Amino acid sequence: MPVEQIKHIVDYGIIGFLLFLSFLTFAFAIERMLFYRNIKLDEYRHIKALELDLGKHLSAIASIGVNAPYIGLLGTVLAIILTFYIIGEQANDVNAGEIMKHLALALKATAAGLVVAIPATAIYNALLTKVDKLIAQWEILRDEGKLRG
Repeated sequence: MPVEQIKHIVDYGIIGFLLFLSFLTFAFAIERMLFYRNIKLDEYRHIKALELDLGKHLSAIASIGVNAPYIGLLGTVLAIILTFYIIGEQANDVNAGEIMKHLALALKATAAGLVVAIPATAIYNALLTKVDKLIAQWEILRDEGKLRG
């Protein structure tokens, strides 16, 4: 397989996967926000049932936020390995400008990983704060005897 094909697989595979993870993050976040907006706390008799419903998809968002930089770093490492392979093939005719261009482009995967991870982590923290508030509101309802059942 030619080096250029491998380079495209690394670039588009890693960055495509990161884009997919970003899409998942925002889809889960929108679903959670809609769920939290429409939740009826007084219908929950047990706090564990409430916690289970409130916590759905949060671990997926957290996992994306934690792992996206590593996925980006993997793409960068693979691209740098390919760059060194290209240097090895062109040992007699090494063009420093071309090598620097390849190394600079290799870093785009790490940047993409960070672009996915930072919002995912912020979204996770915001949703977790909302979960804490909803649980506190449920506890107030329980203490006031306003829960159904």
